[in-house]
Amino acid sequence: MPGWVSYNVLLPYGPDPDVNPDLARLQPYPFEKLRHLFAGVSPAPSFSEIKLSIGEPRHATPPFIQQALADNLAGLAIYPSTQGTDALREAIAAWIVRRYGVSKPDSATQVIPVNGSREALFAFAQTVVDRGNGRAKVACPNPFYQIYEGAAILAGAEPVYLNTVPEHHFEMDWSVLPEATWNDVQLVYVCSPANPTGKVMKLAAWKALFELADRHDFVIASDECYSEIYFDEASAPLGGLGAAEQLGRKDYARLVCFSSLSKRSNVPGLRSGFVAGDAALLKKFLLYRTYHGGAMNPAVQAASIAAWNDEAHVRDNRRMYAEKFHEVTPLIARHLDCRMPDAGFYLWAKTPVPDTEFARELLRQKNVVVLPGSYLARESAGVNPGANFVRIALVAAHEECLDAAHRINDFCLSL
Repeated sequence: MPGWVSYNVLLPYGPDPDVNPDLARLQPYPFEKLRHLFAGVSPAPSFSEIKLSIGEPRHATPPFIQQALADNLAGLAIYPSTQGTDALREAIAAWIVRRYGVSKPDSATQVIPVNGSREALFAFAQTVVDRGNGRAKVACPNPFYQIYEGAAILAGAEPVYLNTVPEHHFEMDWSVLPEATWNDVQLVYVCSPANPTGKVMKLAAWKALFELADRHDFVIASDECYSEIYFDEASAPLGGLGAAEQLGRKDYARLVCFSSLSKRSNVPGLRSGFVAGDAALLKKFLLYRTYHGGAMNPAVQAASIAAWNDEAHVRDNRRMYAEKFHEVTPLIARHLDCRMPDAGFYLWAKTPVPDTEFARELLRQKNVVVLPGSYLARESAGVNPGANFVRIALVAAHEECLDAAHRINDFCLSL
């Protein structure tokens, strides 16, 4: 739609000499752009709203996690340690062993609990980027989770985007960056399973990335918050720690992985996750967090221990997602080019009209909310790799997702 092509406003105000000038470089979050896109749209009153735009888990939180939280409210009377309790770090380390089949990480030096992966992904860049040389770059996939970009900018680095496109099977292509650029890269964000494409990195891609990190002296931040939503119980997605151990990198050199309970255990409001990997990097990260105020609520720590120690609820959660994906994907694929992701809870669907127009009209005609893919990406190498895609989050109840799929089909027939 012509009026939306020029939506490039960064902030409503100009630079202010009294604040960090890098704030003026931040783009509005995708959902703020969506709010502007939908301004003035009146959804069809004959349909109830089905929101598939935001990746917020809506399956029920397991009662045993709620009970563990309630049973430990006495912990609110003490200041928590930034490093978390020994019991929580041990529970996380044991889960890493069970999940990835690796040697047990040192819970004292290679694991730190964090208040959800989002805040840690942002804070980590502030720890490892050296802004002093004036050329620091941070590489990330494109489309991407916008925290990567914001973290890079506010760490004083320049974001570098690696387009993940159908022609390259939605994989990050390390070869597109010249050696001169790699020489300035200090941090690489990867996301596996990827948001929004659902692509899982294979061992060969990890091997190539590790070799680049060794050659150019950069750090890898692996965002794995969707790692526990997959569709074959016998084939869990490979993670960074598992890849490192398979390749003989048992010290996890240059690698820090980020995980979360939000999607795995349906507790997005708990704000609980962990980082694990290179002990030397985590020592510096812990120092930063001590000043940053990143200690986890003691009651949340107790609830997190209960969650990390149980897999039955996670398998049940995967089953519910698998049922939705197996039914919804073929329906939407009748008219939109999409397929089952490797993992995660998003469908990445190509649209026959501009993605913003598709999303706006779908809301108006069918009261279904999806997110334009162009809002999740930046123009790089002459293209916006999210353009003419929409992200569909199958987080709603089973029947709602099916209803939405039928409405999307009906809408496509009118295009």
